Amino acid sequence: MRLFLDICTGLGLSASAGIRPFLPALVSGVLAGFNVGVDYEGTDFAFLEKAWFLGLMLALMAVALVAMRRLGAAAVESGPLGAALSGIAIAVGGLLFAGVLADHGYAWWPGLLAGIAVAAFAQLAVRSLFTRVRARLDRHAQDSLVVFADGTSAVGSALAILVPPVSIVLVGFLAWLLAGGRRRAGEKYAGLRILR
Repeated sequence: MRLFLDICTGLGLSASAGIRPFLPALVSGVLAGFNVGVDYEGTDFAFLEKAWFLGLMLALMAVALVAMRRLGAAAVESGPLGAALSGIAIAVGGLLFAGVLADHGYAWWPGLLAGIAVAAFAQLAVRSLFTRVRARLDRHAQDSLVVFADGTSAVGSALAILVPPVSIVLVGFLAWLLAGGRRRAGEKYAGLRILR
């Protein structure tokens, strides 16, 4: 049962990090510092709850938010900064999942691999959704999607730690979003083929 709950927590944390990486790392680190639901101390991932790592996450989040405010979220996410954010999200997802498994003495490397895969999957789902939604919004409304993504990632990570089975719902919802986006894209291209 403990392993199942840890896998659920890892799934939720890595999926949340795939949506937006910074707040899941902060939520996880703060809760781990108070030994609430997870505790990285005594593992190879103890740095996940250290002040320097949490400060780094805050600083990177501030840089990303300033860049998005100046350039627009769509421009940032489609450029080199977006690639860097994607890399950070995937790395954080892998580290959080691995840390959760290491917390209770399980081998951490399957969590690293699974966390990377889940974070990348979450990115695909969210990127697909945001691309569709941004096309219908003005720039100010587009930028507010960042707040929605940050809020979702923070709540998702807190619930993953406090109520681990909720993570299955989060991952299922992301799968539904991705499938819906692919279906809509297929319908769009089918319509274009009919016009020819």
